[in-house]
Amino acid sequence: MTSRARVRTTTAVATALVVLLVVSACAAGPNPGVDTQTLGGAGPYGFWWGLWQGMILPVTFVVSLFTDTVSVYEVHNNGNWYDVGYVLGISMVFGGPLGARRARG
Repeated sequence: MTSRARVRTTTAVATALVVLLVVSACAAGPNPGVDTQTLGGAGPYGFWWGLWQGMILPVTFVVSLFTDTVSVYEVHNNGNWYDVGYVLGISMVFGGPLGARRARG
């Protein structure tokens, strides 16, 4: 193996390790707040709250930049159904696939 090939191999391996490290750092961890009550005593948020909070995401995001009491995602949720509502609400606000298709035509 020539020195040029060895350098290429070492560079490729180093790049792969860096990419793997960066991607693994983005992995979501467990949510300890799933199926727990909020501080106010309310039960976990479900599909309809997820839908609503997904629809108000643009406003919530701007407000969350200036205050520590507002968050863009409710951690006290019932799991997958909250997530489905949240993503559906976001896609309703930003047009989703139907909005993209209308813009082309």
